[in-house]
Amino acid sequence: MNQADSWNKVKENLQKTQPQHAYATWFEPLVCIGLNDKSLVIEVPNQFFFEWIQSHYKEVIRTEVVKLYGEAVVVKYTVSPEGSEGAVTPTIKKGVEKADLPINRNLNINNKYTFSAFIEGTHNQFAKAAALNVSKTPGQQSFNPLVIYGGVGMGKTHLLHAIGNKISKDNPQKKIVCASSEKFTLDFISSIQKNKTVEFSNSYRNADILLIDDIQFFQGKEQTQEQFFHTFNELFQAGKQIVMTADRYPGEMIGLQDRLLSRFKSGLSVDIQPPDFETRVAIVMEKAEINGLKLPYDIIELIGLHIKNNVRDLESTIIRLLAHSSLSNREIDYELAKKVIKERMGKSVVSDLTIEEIIRRVSIITHVSEKDIVSASRKMEIAEARQVSIYLCREILGTPLVSIGMHFGGRDHSTILHACRVVEKKSKNDQRISTLVGELKNELSFAMN
Repeated sequence: MNQADSWNKVKENLQKTQPQHAYATWFEPLVCIGLNDKSLVIEVPNQFFFEWIQSHYKEVIRTEVVKLYGEAVVVKYTVSPEGSEGAVTPTIKKGVEKADLPINRNLNINNKYTFSAFIEGTHNQFAKAAALNVSKTPGQQSFNPLVIYGGVGMGKTHLLHAIGNKISKDNPQKKIVCASSEKFTLDFISSIQKNKTVEFSNSYRNADILLIDDIQFFQGKEQTQEQFFHTFNELFQAGKQIVMTADRYPGEMIGLQDRLLSRFKSGLSVDIQPPDFETRVAIVMEKAEINGLKLPYDIIELIGLHIKNNVRDLESTIIRLLAHSSLSNREIDYELAKKVIKERMGKSVVSDLTIEEIIRRVSIITHVSEKDIVSASRKMEIAEARQVSIYLCREILGTPLVSIGMHFGGRDHSTILHACRVVEKKSKNDQRISTLVGELKNELSFAMN
């Protein structure tokens, strides 16, 4: 029995003993990449997979392997190079040939971070355009250095690696050095300890493209800043492209040398803002597809409505949803999605909700534009959507009547109170209005239940 056939036998046995959904999620993606008398090496898609297998299915897999191979064979795991960014791949012990293991030819650049995989919206359009431009003509324009800045999980690192991937594809002869500020610092410290400062300098200063992530962590490290200053100057004067990311605009950083800040600000600085609602929905769709989930649109919209801060939060919510579903052997439905969002955000779900979000949601459900809802139009369908929006603002958020009136075209408090009373009355006597209001209240205020 060869390697592939024997591993397929293990998977067949797992399929018989494990719930269908759990097998499809956690066992089907596993690939055997190495086998000898002492070790069986299994490749997992990413670090999260590895941790989940270790926590929940390690012994299950071990049991089936022992049945087929005996006690002498030890199960080892390795993370796929495409999913290994920011993760430490489990160590593979002796007994497995290197040829059997996946080879990542550029360990510093994550292959999955490409421009095609980057979801574009109004919040990141300019940053993406600048990054794409730099990747096409590195070092040949005024966009040098390029600094991409923004909050955590906004996609800065994605764009940084996308630049590296495109240049590597289009110009394979170019030497690309990609590192975090922490790695740069540790490399520098190590070079001092080993008396290899020349080698350290050459490893960075011989680059055609230098990609540095999170430059804010240079703050307070005087010697490291000195080294980076000279590295920066040498590359810049030689016409080499420099791209950096940061959590804020360089001019706002404290603890960096003025001359270094001056260099950072000499090129182009572009920011990435939190994604808008439409972009968040697109991101959820993309991340769900990547994770093999087919989510109904109402669940996608629910996640996009409440998880607002960054792309990473959206992705972690999808993973949580997948984990909950697998662990409890439960289909993903609206109620499970609500539960996951509650766990993810807690009390902030309601506090984070705004009048604008309520108007947006009513607009989607009623097919009346947001502009019309806050207008002076008295058309029946528009007036109804407006009254429902006002009622929900009062009922869910508890917003004062005067404040609600200001958001709805400057209407006075008596008009706002009248709208609330109209909806309350219709909700008791009109099944259509009752269903509409009930659906919206359930979606927008589920954290209060």
